Amino acid sequence: MASDEEYYQGDEIGAPLDFFTPVSSREELSADFLKLAEEETLSPARGIIEPMMHWYEDADGNFIEQFQTTGFNARIWELYLFATFVEMEYHLDRTPRVPDFTCNGVLGEFNVEAMTVNPTEHKGGGLIPEPPRNTEKEKRDFLREYMPIKFGSTLTSKLAKEYWKKPHVAGKPFLFAIQDFSAPGSMVYTRSALPTYLYGYEFDWTYGSNGLLKIIPKKIVEHRWGSKVIPSGFFDLPEAENVSAVLFNNSGTIAKFKRMGVLAGFGSRRLFLIRAGYAIDHDPNATRPHPFRYVVNASDYRETWTEGLDVFHNPRAKHPIEPEMLPGAAHHWLLEDGQMKSLTPTFHPLASYTLTNVAKDE
Repeated sequence: MASDEEYYQGDEIGAPLDFFTPVSSREELSADFLKLAEEETLSPARGIIEPMMHWYEDADGNFIEQFQTTGFNARIWELYLFATFVEMEYHLDRTPRVPDFTCNGVLGEFNVEAMTVNPTEHKGGGLIPEPPRNTEKEKRDFLREYMPIKFGSTLTSKLAKEYWKKPHVAGKPFLFAIQDFSAPGSMVYTRSALPTYLYGYEFDWTYGSNGLLKIIPKKIVEHRWGSKVIPSGFFDLPEAENVSAVLFNNSGTIAKFKRMGVLAGFGSRRLFLIRAGYAIDHDPNATRPHPFRYVVNASDYRETWTEGLDVFHNPRAKHPIEPEMLPGAAHHWLLEDGQMKSLTPTFHPLASYTLTNVAKDE
């Protein structure tokens, strides 16, 4: 966890941002922002976000307005990335307006564009509900067809912007950082759909005659949902070779800020947090993740901003990024035979939720 001093870059200009003083009428403020600003259960998150106001540079000039109104989730994702890159000890140059982050460190420089997958809306307004996931077929179609199309829409629209042609980006690793906010809590159950779309493969498994787990890759040609059809394999698209990797962390949400706030001593002392979920099982024969459950308030609980970060490397990248440049993350590569190679930390959460209890006053 970075201290206030670690956030200090030494070259900040202008007045510090004020994230929490409303810039719009209460009716225009998002419900998520109001919860963060006012509710006791989110006081640790509010407490750890407030110091960031002194050092976060608003390159676009609209951060506060969007944070408080229509872009709360996207701005939380940017703040998560900011905290993660600072924790990795990168100097962040926010002078260029695009892409979102230019990271300079001992091992080199790379650029990152942040993006979010958002709810689908009717043309006339109003949200379209997610498809049902009640049966095994519905669950499979949701992850095999629907979510890859959602991820693909966001990624391809950003690909069309050709960030790599900008002088400060050209010739260096360039990354996309994507988070799924397409539905409440969606990032907890959509993680597997992202690499399916990125690499254009799905994987089955069986146990061989020797009792060892055998992974069976299957190439995917397209994703189809209703009248919508897109080719699978984002990294195979023309110009995608300019994207070195795609970052994803389904822990990069307001719950992460709440837990990190508790660890840093922020927020109400009446709160008691329990984090539960599933993490990578390093047993080579494991077919299911390993369940975990921790008390966040416990003296031995540890968590970093980087924890849970996945780096999906592009096998066709013009300028690959070395895994040492993103320490603490899980790194994934597609091999020539369609198998996946991964380097993951000892503890790498795949999905988790945080329960918050409020103690009664005596």
